[in-house]
Amino acid sequence: MATIVNDRIDVRISKEQKELIKFASELKGFKNLTEFVVFCISNEANRIILENNLILKSFEDKKVFIDALLNPPKPNSKLKNAQLNYLKFVESNGVENSSS
Repeated sequence: MATIVNDRIDVRISKEQKELIKFASELKGFKNLTEFVVFCISNEANRIILENNLILKSFEDKKVFIDALLNPPKPNSKLKNAQLNYLKFVESNGVENSSS
């Protein structure tokens, strides 16, 4: 059987925030405020982690992405042609070009 470790997080909030959180906790039927807070922050932490992992799944993916941002490659001929085509399209359709 796993050992349960009770650790603490101390948070200072205003009286109004505490009353709001307590009211929400009661509406959801939690036994106490601590149970509600742990439930909410655990759900949010899991949501953030899942969202992060949907975009860049592995640590290697994250490294490649950051490296591309910090050290972008020089534009190749296909990218240069795409830019020219875009500029021609913008000019021929009377769209303002804010990228120049």
